[in-house]
Amino acid sequence: MSAKLILIVEDEPAIRQMIAFALRRAGFDVLEAVDCEQARAALADRRADLVLVDWMLPDASGLELTRSLKRDRHTRELPIIMLTARAEEGDKVSGLDSGADDYVTKPFSPRELIARIHAVLRRSGTIGLDHIVEFDALKLDQQGQRISIGEQTVPLGPTEYRMLEFFMTHPDRVFSRDQLLDRLWGGNVYVEERTIDVHVRRLRKALEKFGVDGLVQTVRGSGYRFSAKAD
Repeated sequence: MSAKLILIVEDEPAIRQMIAFALRRAGFDVLEAVDCEQARAALADRRADLVLVDWMLPDASGLELTRSLKRDRHTRELPIIMLTARAEEGDKVSGLDSGADDYVTKPFSPRELIARIHAVLRRSGTIGLDHIVEFDALKLDQQGQRISIGEQTVPLGPTEYRMLEFFMTHPDRVFSRDQLLDRLWGGNVYVEERTIDVHVRRLRKALEKFGVDGLVQTVRGSGYRFSAKAD
C-alpha cells in the first residue's frame, strides 16, 4: 500500500517545517501550502488523503477553506484536521461545524498530531479501500493511483491521471470542456478551457504507445467522450 499523502496548509514556516518533518519520519508523504490558493492548486494536482488546515491564513481563514472543500463534491469526503491556537469551546464548535473531522489546539506535540491523523484516517470510510476499475485493456488501481495494461504501467502526469480516472469511471458519456474543468479542477480554481485540450493531447500521446488512444474521442461541437465504440 502506498504512503498516505498529507497536505499541510500553514503559513508559519517553522510550524509547517516541524509538522512536515514529523510526518515524513512517521512514513507519510507531504505536500505544503502557505495559503488557501496554494492549497486548492495542490489538491487540483494531487489526491491527498488528509489535510491539516491552520485557522489563520493570509488570504482567507482555514474555516472558509474547510467549508469550501466540504461543499465541493470532489473534496467533500477528504478528511480535514484544523490546527489553531483558538482553544475556546465556541471556536472548537465553529471548526467542527465547518466540516473539520478533528480540531487540534496549539501548541501540540508531533506525537499527538500523528495519533490524531491515524485516528481520523481510521474513521474515514473511504480511505484505505482498494478500488480497481477496468475498461477495455486498461486497469485502474485507485488506491495505488496506477494505470496499467497487462503488466505494463502507463506513465501519466497527475492531471492526465485524474482525467483518465474520471473518463474510466464515466464511460460513453459526452462531457463539455466546461464540465471537465468543473469535475477535474472544481469551481474554486481558474483554468482556461484550452487547458483541457492540452491535457487531452498529452493523455492521448501517453495512450498511443499502447494502442488505446482511440478511447479518448472528440465529439465535434460538444466536447470529449471516453468509449470503446467507434464514432
